[in-house]
Amino acid sequence: MPTRTARTAWNGTLEQGSGQVELSSSEVGTYEVSFPKRAADDAGGTTSPEELVAAAHSACYAMQLSANIAQAGGTPQSLEIKADVSLGPDPAGGFRLTGIQLTVRGEVEGLDAAGFEKAAQEAKAGCPVSKALTGVDISLDAALD
Repeated sequence: MPTRTARTAWNGTLEQGSGQVELSSSEVGTYEVSFPKRAADDAGGTTSPEELVAAAHSACYAMQLSANIAQAGGTPQSLEIKADVSLGPDPAGGFRLTGIQLTVRGEVEGLDAAGFEKAAQEAKAGCPVSKALTGVDISLDAALD
């Protein structure tokens, strides 16, 4: 399996500096980052590590869930996955990811609600990004449409 790469160029202090995150492997874009906007309610056109983790987690989870549904005998017609990643103070100092809420809605042929819930829970445990984030509380709300 390949290794994927992102690069960040940062200038200045934490409070007054800013940077650009480049998705180097795919070459799909470069995105602005800054700590004040990371900590603000309105991101103001910048991304953050938490948003990038949310993107990675939702995409990885979607792939894992589609595989688990097929393995359980179902056929996914559509899946919508939202990942909300929260940043907060770390009791040991600094900040940490304080939680991830995965919300999943799906249209699936061949599985009932219980079968879908089972596949969804197994995907939460089996997704490589979930495995990488084992130090973060990950909750799941999964339902068929």
